[in-house]
Amino acid sequence: MAFKSRELSVLAYANGFTLWHYRTEDAPETVVDVAGYFDSACDMLRGGDQIIVNLLGQSRPAIVNLVVTAAGDAVAVGVAPAAAVTPAGPSSRA
Repeated sequence: MAFKSRELSVLAYANGFTLWHYRTEDAPETVVDVAGYFDSACDMLRGGDQIIVNLLGQSRPAIVNLVVTAAGDAVAVGVAPAAAVTPAGPSSRA
């Protein structure tokens, strides 16, 4: 299937960062791995934005969290799965 702009909506915006929600029946590998999947939204997305994707076409509900790695006018939109961030340095927890 293809990207549907009507399924992309803003959840929160602050300080130049946008948290998006997108729902689709596409397979996870289509949303994450297909080059150009989000290209038609290049005028809305910015590098560093995050997209919470609800995958409705699965046997069980699934969610993929993506980070926009590249975007802008006339630029292909790049996304990558959001990875857990581990704080640098020693932990202050006992």
